[in-house]
Amino acid sequence: MNQAWNWLKNQLTHREPTGTATRCFWQTDVHSHLIPGIDDGVKTIDQSLTCIRQLSEWGIQKIITTPHVSHDHYPNDTVGILEGLDFLRQQVDREGIPVQIDVAAEYLLDDFFLQRLDSASLLTFGAERYLLVETGWLARPLLLDEMIFRIQTNGYTPILAHPERYPYYINDSDGMARLRDLGCLFQLNWMSLSGRYGPHVRNQAKVLLKNKWVDFIGSDVHRPEDLPALLALFSSPAFELLAQQPLRNGKL
Repeated sequence: MNQAWNWLKNQLTHREPTGTATRCFWQTDVHSHLIPGIDDGVKTIDQSLTCIRQLSEWGIQKIITTPHVSHDHYPNDTVGILEGLDFLRQQVDREGIPVQIDVAAEYLLDDFFLQRLDSASLLTFGAERYLLVETGWLARPLLLDEMIFRIQTNGYTPILAHPERYPYYINDSDGMARLRDLGCLFQLNWMSLSGRYGPHVRNQAKVLLKNKWVDFIGSDVHRPEDLPALLALFSSPAFELLAQQPLRNGKL
């Protein structure tokens, strides 16, 4: 673990800007994949600790990590996720990293989601029972409006993860505005603003910022190799725009 961390520090140090802009003013990260071996995120506890330590140094005081939950690819259940959380907390405490670790989940709105919604309590965060959801990449769900309504009638507040990344919402501000009207909140990926996912996603992220449609910012960090792309935000013009958003991260 020390070897991996030293390597990453060497990669980041020469790029680190100076001043208060190197710190996350939102303090709580609401989207990440830091429980090892449970989804497409970190594979080892060393990778988890490398990411968590860096987030802490950037000012994050609380991490709500959110493993994928889907029927076909990541059929995680609450019991298994909570076991992973306990293990991660123990290791973070042992390393003395000053970060509170909590857990929710990132639920795929697939054909089995409504059954899952009605059959068990889902993992959420905040007093508002924020429920982080994502859609498939090829097309928006045919029952998306109904799913949002059912989420709300079951007592949850829906948050769509990284809406700027879905190809079918690029240049569809009306469609995104409709989701807002339905009461769906938006979580922007931190790396979208630094160009990690390409120029089209970065431009769409700027549309969200312009419209003040960003309710949450999340790292969506999957591995230590993501950290340089996170760092790039601090020296980006988008950092100032982000500070103007009505972020809810600080209220968690």
